[in-house]
Amino acid sequence: MEINLGHSAVTKEIYLDNAATTRVYPSVCEKMVEVMSKDYGNPSSLHMKGFTAEQYVKEARKTIASVLKVDEKEIVFTSGGTESNNMAIIGAAMANQRRGKHLITTSIEHASVYNPFIWLEDQGFEVTYLPVDHHGVVSLDALEKALRDDTILVSVMAVNNEIGTVQPLDDIGAIIKKKSPEILFHVDAIQGFGKIEIYPSKLRIDLMSVSGHKLHGPKGIGFLYIKNKVKVRPLILGGGQQKDMRSGTENVPGIAGLGEAVQRVFENFTEKQRKLYGLREQFVNRLEQMDGVRINGFAHQISEVNLHQGPAPHVVSVSFENIRAEVLLHALEERGIYVSSGSACSSNHPAISGTLKAIGVEKKYLDATIRFSLCYDTTEEELNACCEVLEALLPMLRRFTRGGRK
Repeated sequence: MEINLGHSAVTKEIYLDNAATTRVYPSVCEKMVEVMSKDYGNPSSLHMKGFTAEQYVKEARKTIASVLKVDEKEIVFTSGGTESNNMAIIGAAMANQRRGKHLITTSIEHASVYNPFIWLEDQGFEVTYLPVDHHGVVSLDALEKALRDDTILVSVMAVNNEIGTVQPLDDIGAIIKKKSPEILFHVDAIQGFGKIEIYPSKLRIDLMSVSGHKLHGPKGIGFLYIKNKVKVRPLILGGGQQKDMRSGTENVPGIAGLGEAVQRVFENFTEKQRKLYGLREQFVNRLEQMDGVRINGFAHQISEVNLHQGPAPHVVSVSFENIRAEVLLHALEERGIYVSSGSACSSNHPAISGTLKAIGVEKKYLDATIRFSLCYDTTEEELNACCEVLEALLPMLRRFTRGGRK
């Protein structure tokens, strides 16, 4: 791959913003086109077109349930991660408030988790926000101390969307259920599902949110795992689809595409996961050789055997001394390399990252951080090309800054 370090782009674009969204698999597109153009019936209709559409929904639910090792009836399709998180948090809080009004989450959650908790505080609930260490790992001691007799829900993300830290879900679930089996454990698995192994039953998870477009599926579709007998108040009322849990005509093309994406992602999953960890390790090693570079969260794997702690295989958060993130982002974009300066969900409302503050990143780095995020199709050649561009850009941008032109 030839790299032009001037303003012309690389010969092939390098997409390293997969934590924001992923390229839809060709087979997913084909499946969705088939549904939209041929099998376009309403799954609630009683004729054959409706029956055929309903089969796509059933097949996707079966695929997802098989991957998670759960019952098919425990999967509810939604419009994506934000709705899944809102449904889990607000729905569970409202349905179980007679037992108590105390809720627990962490200080580094995604906005689609954080904002529902803010809303619930306005409704009279009390929320405890747990601290994290400098790697972004939630304090288990703080969790244990925060649990009370009136605690009804704990929500912790599986993988942080900005720095890629994997939370110790097994330990968290054990602590929660030791206090009381009735306390619900919700996991935002939007960045984790398809990157790390997550089995709700094994981890004592009661509710789990997933979004399709983070794993090469379409946008506008996701699901919420709701453990059998867990009470959740529906947020969308209407015709009673999905056993009254989420009314509205099902997005059959999206659901079919999501099912296909899940099936594709989990083919040879362990092999793909370890390969991606290897690419991440090589990438981080080269980044660490550059001047004025800081890796946020976990730089390296803690263990090649235990992948339930440390970094996720696809996210690398990097701070570059004396370079504004926005400047570097656009300099890379001019060369055909696409990255992010933080969570894409808040990119239209620029603000200093609460996650970086929570893990104690120095003030000078808060506006100097780029997120590189990989996928299973990312190649070593692409990451090497990105590093070559960075090695040429960083000294130039720093001279530019020192010269007083920003």
